[in-house]
Amino acid sequence: MLLRPSPSLCYLSLAMALLAAAPASAQQLKIAVIDPNRIVEESPQYEEARQTLSTEVAEREADLLDQQESIDRLESKLERDGALMREEEAKRLQNDIRTRKRRLRYAKAELQEDFALRQSELRTKLVKQVEEVVQQIAKEQNIDLIVSEGVVYFSERIDISADVVERLTEEFRRR
Repeated sequence: MLLRPSPSLCYLSLAMALLAAAPASAQQLKIAVIDPNRIVEESPQYEEARQTLSTEVAEREADLLDQQESIDRLESKLERDGALMREEEAKRLQNDIRTRKRRLRYAKAELQEDFALRQSELRTKLVKQVEEVVQQIAKEQNIDLIVSEGVVYFSERIDISADVVERLTEEFRRR
């Protein structure tokens, strides 16, 4: 069985190989670290995406709640007046309730699928923005290697997460 090395181990190995291969007279390599969770949590783009998603879902959830309340009223009516109704009328009401419940289940499943898809779209968009900003900062600050997830320890001196968040905030404000 082949063991697959973790990405952080690969990054660390790459950094060590680069350092070992660099001649003593060569310019010092510059390595930085980013904390992706911090960047996401502190970026205004994340907050906007979260609010957008919440707004999109709220209207549909309210509609589902209305449908459920309508079903509850019909079930109460059937329970209360079922014995007084003609058999045909009671069966029609039972069928209506069953049909509405089925539609509600489908609508809930559709909402969950749409929510997951939209969440994925927004996450992908944010990841792309973060990657672009990280690359810009790396070029501007002449950083040779930026390491992300899976790092066991890093000093604040090499953490550029605040720079990334600051740049994301600037880009957000310019829109």
